[in-house]
Amino acid sequence: MTFLVLMSLVLPSLCSAAISCYGDQGQPVDWFIVYKLPRLDHTPEGGMKYMYQDSKSEGWVHGASLMNSTESAVGQTLSQLYKSCQSKNAAYVLYNDQIPEGMANAIRGHTKGVVLLDQTQGFWLIHSTPHFPPSSSQQYDWPSNAFHNGQSFICVTYPYGQFKEIGTQLMYNTITPYDSSIPDTFSDDLPDLVAAAKKKQVTQPPWNRQVTLTSIGGKQFTSFAKHALFGDDLYSGWVSEVLKSDLFVQFWLNSQGILHSNCSQQYHTYNVHSISFGSGLNYSSNIDHSKWCVTSSDNPGWACIGDINRDHEEMQRGGGTLCSSDPIVWKSFKALVSKYSDCGH
Repeated sequence: MTFLVLMSLVLPSLCSAAISCYGDQGQPVDWFIVYKLPRLDHTPEGGMKYMYQDSKSEGWVHGASLMNSTESAVGQTLSQLYKSCQSKNAAYVLYNDQIPEGMANAIRGHTKGVVLLDQTQGFWLIHSTPHFPPSSSQQYDWPSNAFHNGQSFICVTYPYGQFKEIGTQLMYNTITPYDSSIPDTFSDDLPDLVAAAKKKQVTQPPWNRQVTLTSIGGKQFTSFAKHALFGDDLYSGWVSEVLKSDLFVQFWLNSQGILHSNCSQQYHTYNVHSISFGSGLNYSSNIDHSKWCVTSSDNPGWACIGDINRDHEEMQRGGGTLCSSDPIVWKSFKALVSKYSDCGH
């Protein structure tokens, strides 16, 4: 049986069920985290390998597929968008400050993600990949520009009611939507999601908002979203103070005007310079476009995955991060920090 025939058999079942994040084993999951590795070799698979974790993996495991495959966790999850969930029974918003086949938007929020839901539940996928994913009229694919660098993804499955809060967070983030459909049956319940999809934003202070989101499985995540008028670094100016811990932050070190590690606050913020997954899998942050941070303290330990860097420009742009106090997730990210810069560097 050919691959296309197999997919035609599998995909209708994806959307006859409630919309969800899908894990590496092809099953609905409460949440997953994917870390696409940089291109570290010149094999045909170079730049497409990834590390994966969910609630059952007990930390990082090697991805079961490749990032450009519809069998990957990200591919399976987004296949719901492309194949059968585009109807009056589903709503979606795709946003990226570097839209597919388009120029970067340097004014609106430095944000990237996908929201897809029905009137029971859905997912919010936050990621760091430019020009991704393709519009809903196309099919799942991996952009040619995104092979070289590392990228991060977090997908959480939420009950319907949580998308009211998510819509508000996207208003603070001032997202750049490039494809959306929110039928009238959703609009009364989710006014801010509708507004965000129309490029509207918050118009009065406060210019930042923190909210607890609860997954379909009952797991709590803390979402931080800032507007451009917040006017400060997300991490040293806010997240470290809320989480009450020093932070190690991984972000794109090749951008202009990066902020040095900061010890001027009660809790310090350190730039990560080298990543290690162990077993010889080590590389520089200069080839890693992912955006995440992890607390130094384990009481409790927090790990956050988001879509904004630490640089002067992005102090004046919207963006955010999604945090979990899961001890296994914290430990898995803390172990990645191989080298970091002291304050002033």
